[in-house]
Amino acid sequence: MLGKIQQQPIDLDLSLDDVKHAAVLRLQPGEHVAVVDADQDYFECEIVDATGGLSVRIASRGEGAPARPRIVLAQGLAKGEKMDVVVRHATEAGADAFLPFACRRSVVKLDGKKAAARRERWQAIAKSAAMQSGRESVPLVEAVGTVSTVAAAAREADCVLVCWEEAPGTCVLEEALARVFAPDDLADPAKSVLVVVGPEGGIDSEEVERLLAAGPQARLVTLGPYILRTETAGIVATALVAHELRRQARKGA
Repeated sequence: MLGKIQQQPIDLDLSLDDVKHAAVLRLQPGEHVAVVDADQDYFECEIVDATGGLSVRIASRGEGAPARPRIVLAQGLAKGEKMDVVVRHATEAGADAFLPFACRRSVVKLDGKKAAARRERWQAIAKSAAMQSGRESVPLVEAVGTVSTVAAAAREADCVLVCWEEAPGTCVLEEALARVFAPDDLADPAKSVLVVVGPEGGIDSEEVERLLAAGPQARLVTLGPYILRTETAGIVATALVAHELRRQARKGA
């Protein structure tokens, strides 16, 4: 983690992973890198010295992305490398956290050790995707949970969108967000949207009812007229929510 950036030149306090990443890139003096400090401020920096570490000079300060509610993707466990794909591309699309979970129709079953190892892998993927896409922060991957875990998170969220293939066409994502969030909420990072996507077999009707019982902030939504693969649905839902939050914020400004 970087400390608060002072006047240039400065030595960056890099994590071990970042040191390895910088070594692989073979960064040289004069090249520019993006730096995010402990306060989530975003800077473009020129490398002064790359011997044994990185010493940089601040070239400019970026504005960063506009503030908006946090997007948490509760993704049903999927087979093979599908979860890797979801974490990578949903990070690029704007997810701020991930809550992987198992439900009745989940094909994948993870015990304690496997779940911990997968979580570590997904966290590394989230970090890599955040760096590649210029994110100011790395999404947190929560421990693998259950429908009960998601239901508990739903009760704490400001808005819950349950993406269900059987949802009526009238359950539109844009309208669900507009009904829950007041205009001032759309630029409030303390607010949160929990997006729920099931695994390959989907979420059954009883589990859907448990999630909707979280309160009036929980709503069914459709992602369109076609059935999406679970890994597609998680990425599409995240992108749609991020886009719609920005659009409604601009509209209300």
